[in-house]
Amino acid sequence: MIKKRLKTPLAYEQLFEQKGVLSMDQKLKLWFTEHQTEDYGITFRVNHVYESEQTEFQRLEMVETDEFGTMLLLDGMVMTTDKDEFVYHEMVAHVPLFTHPNPKHVLVVGGGDGGVIREIMKHPSVEKAVLVDIDGKVIEYSKKYLPNIAGELDNPRVEVIVGDGFMHIAKSENEYDVIMVDSTEPVGPAANLFTKGFYAGISKALKEDGIFVAQTDNPWFTPELIQTVQRDVKEIFPITKLYTANVPTYPSGMWTFTIGSKKYDPEQVSAERFHDIETKYYTPKLHNAAFVLPKFVEDLTK
Repeated sequence: MIKKRLKTPLAYEQLFEQKGVLSMDQKLKLWFTEHQTEDYGITFRVNHVYESEQTEFQRLEMVETDEFGTMLLLDGMVMTTDKDEFVYHEMVAHVPLFTHPNPKHVLVVGGGDGGVIREIMKHPSVEKAVLVDIDGKVIEYSKKYLPNIAGELDNPRVEVIVGDGFMHIAKSENEYDVIMVDSTEPVGPAANLFTKGFYAGISKALKEDGIFVAQTDNPWFTPELIQTVQRDVKEIFPITKLYTANVPTYPSGMWTFTIGSKKYDPEQVSAERFHDIETKYYTPKLHNAAFVLPKFVEDLTK
């Protein structure tokens, strides 16, 4: 991998003009801060910028950090990093795939970095996985700079579509066993992926015993989002649950996922259903433990 020359402070200020804030310390080290609120943010030292581009849909940066390695930023928000990506990707993929007894056809909406696809490919029952991401640049740069994450996008069992996931769902009916929504926060191109109409479309696109999962942000700074998603999904799916994982580079470090199922309870998975896969975070015991919520988080599901 050839690293680009470090950009000037002025270029960095322009680069992170959206949600991020750049500062320079007394040792002339560059620091990038993603603000969750006006009073709270997470900060990383940036050494190199591989790509900085305003795509058709969002601001995209691929940068190198000291602590977390290569990092993908969209509109100034951390999407994934070399160091901790496995937590999020494993928990999006394996919870629904082990809940469903025989998942063959899987859809990923978003997820252009390829991490969720990589985890899906660990399940031999999956005959085909379709990934639909609206921004082809995310796919392109992830393949180039995050090969450990994006390496399975070229798997023959995978179909990659650059397009609108909302419209793909709207055109699908009784097609998928599992649908995973790996989106950004509900702004910009991802706003439609947090609506009741979208969840109704997912239900139609799923088979009669289908399951879907979506990331639903964190309970410390976006509790209203979790409450809204839980309410909307419960009106469509008879089994709706919330589970969590610890992702260091996401705001607060505590991340939630909403799972909706037509038939199978993710908390009632028989031990025989689990098969050996190589993971760094997910385990059968953690599968069950992830649904044990702190009281203040559990209250958001009521």
